[in-house]
Amino acid sequence: MKRTIAIVAGGDSSEYIVSLRSAQGIYSFIDKERYNLYIVMMKGLDWHVQLPDETTCPIDRNDFSFQLNGEKITFDFAYITIHGTPGENGRLQGYFDMMGIPYSCCGVLAAALTFNKFVCNQYLRGFGVRIAEALSLRQGQTVSDNDVIEKIGLPCFIKPSLGGSSFGVTKVKTREQIQPAIAKAFEEGEEVVIEAFMDGTEITCGCYKTKDKSVVFPITEVVTHNEYFDYDAKYNGQVDEITPARIPNELRDRVQMLTSAIYDILGAQGIIRIDYIITEGDKINLLEVNTTPGMTPTSFIPQQVRAAGLNITDVMTDIIENKF
Repeated sequence: MKRTIAIVAGGDSSEYIVSLRSAQGIYSFIDKERYNLYIVMMKGLDWHVQLPDETTCPIDRNDFSFQLNGEKITFDFAYITIHGTPGENGRLQGYFDMMGIPYSCCGVLAAALTFNKFVCNQYLRGFGVRIAEALSLRQGQTVSDNDVIEKIGLPCFIKPSLGGSSFGVTKVKTREQIQPAIAKAFEEGEEVVIEAFMDGTEITCGCYKTKDKSVVFPITEVVTHNEYFDYDAKYNGQVDEITPARIPNELRDRVQMLTSAIYDILGAQGIIRIDYIITEGDKINLLEVNTTPGMTPTSFIPQQVRAAGLNITDVMTDIIENKF
């Protein structure tokens, strides 16, 4: 009997379109001989499933089912690929927990923790992970230009604490840019992070674990043609992504060990991807943890899977079957 899988996409953030691309990627990766696949779209309370004839059908939120030709279809598993709320911050995970439907990624606590970049980094700092100096502002709080310059320094990054895909991010170089950058970041959400700039090599490393294996992927080096790794660099090709990264083997091993350790500290599940900056003296600095990484065919994770000599379809099967 084939299991029925929902690839859950969309969401309520600026990353809606990115999520749809990831859903198409995941649809292409999962073994269709083995599973029945449907893409489920969510935006607010509009939840619907895309049917093979390109029509849509509403999802019954009482049990996450839908009707097809008079038959009720329920799902055995949800592959969550919503970047942003409600799929990356624990809300959807809580719903699926209550419905008793297994899913692909972190549980409620790890999702909520990693979604708030400032809180996650401060938490991991307690385990000895190096991070940039940072300040956090909530809606209604202010900070003076002098405080930013004294505590964080220039240049710095000002960004939403709860965003992704570089929406609302500014690289601030002058005093005059500080307050406009804070205002721009607040347009994306209720919390803003002001983070010290770190000069170095940006890298990213994916990882997944199942009951019987631990897989840390080859590392990708990110060389952006832009001021920083912004939206255009991420999605419009203004970047060189080099896998495996051009770093010494000893440093590669340390990054992979740290990635595996962070996975365990957070109690992560499914595929995660962790971004770092390597600064002078081969110091490894955490940028952020992504528990719902992009999964388009050109995204980092599929690149790293190919570089590892693995088959992405097998990886998807691993992640699904691990929950049964």
